[in-house]
Amino acid sequence: MRMSDNEAPRKKRVFSGMQPSGEAHLGNYLGALRRWVDLQDEYDCIWCIVDDHAITSGSDPQEMAQHVFDLAVSFLAVGLDPERALIFVQSDVPEHTELAWLFNAVTPVGELERMTQYKDKAQRFESVPAGILNYPILQAADILVYKADAVPVGEDQRQHLELTREIARRFNAAYGETFPEPEALIGEAGRILGLDGEAKMSKSLGNTVGILAEPDEIWARVRTAVTDPQRVRRSDPGRPEVCNVYSLHRHFGDDALLDRIHRQCTTAEIGCVDCKRILADNITRAFAPFRERALHYRAHPREVRQVLEEGAARARALAGETIAEVRERMGLHWRRLFG
Repeated sequence: MRMSDNEAPRKKRVFSGMQPSGEAHLGNYLGALRRWVDLQDEYDCIWCIVDDHAITSGSDPQEMAQHVFDLAVSFLAVGLDPERALIFVQSDVPEHTELAWLFNAVTPVGELERMTQYKDKAQRFESVPAGILNYPILQAADILVYKADAVPVGEDQRQHLELTREIARRFNAAYGETFPEPEALIGEAGRILGLDGEAKMSKSLGNTVGILAEPDEIWARVRTAVTDPQRVRRSDPGRPEVCNVYSLHRHFGDDALLDRIHRQCTTAEIGCVDCKRILADNITRAFAPFRERALHYRAHPREVRQVLEEGAARARALAGETIAEVRERMGLHWRRLFG
């Protein structure tokens, strides 16, 4: 059908999700949330709290509900907008897990066993749960149940997205053209190292800071950050190019600030504690609006509930259309025998 002159073209659809482990942290913000906010201006966005994924990592059932709420508050605090995007909880849309089961019909076990994250996670278990192996199939279902055109991912998730594309190809070849092959939207932030300067930022490793943390807490965490290991004394010149604290400055300062810190560090005009103080103050200022919004949502939890319930209702409508089409293509329509 030809689009009329005054009809706007359909926006491309983007899907992404985050596991609920409570309040979002600095790595979540720099690696994902900041970009998600910007994408809402250009794309039809779907943001999901993926609690079905979380259970594969042994999450505490007693804490799950609070973690979901805290992450939802974080989503809203940073600027994810229910007027411009769907925001919901994965388990409220059972079509995700139904499609994941159906995708088992076209996904070779060998492909799953080759996944880097599976190899890493499997080492933590004496007996590996099937959910660890099938995790990427559910990820594919999360994306494809909405026929998403693109997915914002970091480099560490590129392999999972390629498997999603492969599952889409295999399904289309077996049952007819149904799913798009979503493209990767690779962000510029790259891999965000934790305050320890070694591992990826993670709440479980304690090498990050919450985006809703109070100023004193931000400073307490940032002051523990590892800097240039060869700079022992305050009078020693530093090497910003190997300092993780300096790499974090680029997310919270302009070129003039970076140039000034680089000069003052290499000439020992400032010490590592001074450098950390500047970073902590800039993080505190950047996150101040988030803390203010979070106070509102924590005081009005029914607003959060309404956002999630309305988002889930809209998501189920979209996902239901896809599941109906998939069932038809796979021959799961026995009622036809009765006319």
